[in-house]
Amino acid sequence: MNDTARKILAPVITIILVLGLWEWAVWYNELPNYRMASPSDLIPAFTRYWELFLIKSWETLWRTVVGLGLAVVVGTLIGMVMGFSRVAREGLYPILVGFNAIPKATVVPIVALIFVGQHDFNTILIAFMISFFPIAVSVSIGLSTLEPEYRDILRSLGASNFTIFWKIALPKTLPEFFGALKVAVTLAFIGTNLMEIVSPHGRGLGDLFDSGRISADYPLMFAVLFALAALGIFLYYIVVFLEKIFAGWAERPAG
Repeated sequence: MNDTARKILAPVITIILVLGLWEWAVWYNELPNYRMASPSDLIPAFTRYWELFLIKSWETLWRTVVGLGLAVVVGTLIGMVMGFSRVAREGLYPILVGFNAIPKATVVPIVALIFVGQHDFNTILIAFMISFFPIAVSVSIGLSTLEPEYRDILRSLGASNFTIFWKIALPKTLPEFFGALKVAVTLAFIGTNLMEIVSPHGRGLGDLFDSGRISADYPLMFAVLFALAALGIFLYYIVVFLEKIFAGWAERPAG
């Protein structure tokens, strides 16, 4: 089996095994679907509400992507400032750590009240707030650990700070950046879903989950969770694809 086939089959087989174990556990323990829905209970929910799933999944996905995109831009800029300036790093790190330590579940209702009625904006804002921190930290660490000899040689040759960043710092930072981006993808979905559930007249899969909760439709609730997981996996592998294009040189073969 070649490497490409192995990379495709391994996650597929793992997912099938997990779903089979989940189905067996529900059947073996004779759990009713209002306590634990099985994978086979999700199929009728997807079939019955497939149009809603398409609409709601798109609403969740595009707002998550926009929030994540903002997190990439802002997190990279903050990371660059902290990476190139020790004073900025020492000044900003405590603020960022303190902000990140605040449970975002407590921030969501505040944002929902401040920007009441602005469903798209407040959802994107939470997705951004919850996902930019690992990107900023990874870029900062990558730049701050850049060997000073490289900077000195390029500066002696008349290179500007932008040239140093583009030729040396950026390629060195890419592995750490994509590692953080993989984490940020899942965090962004968490932020989006939290706001969709809490926000009055929310949209997206979070709103569909809340509808299932209100109507005690537990298979629908589990189906929404499954759809969120599928979207997260989809976006994660897009990041993996981009990583192979821009930072594939850093990947080491398994021993």
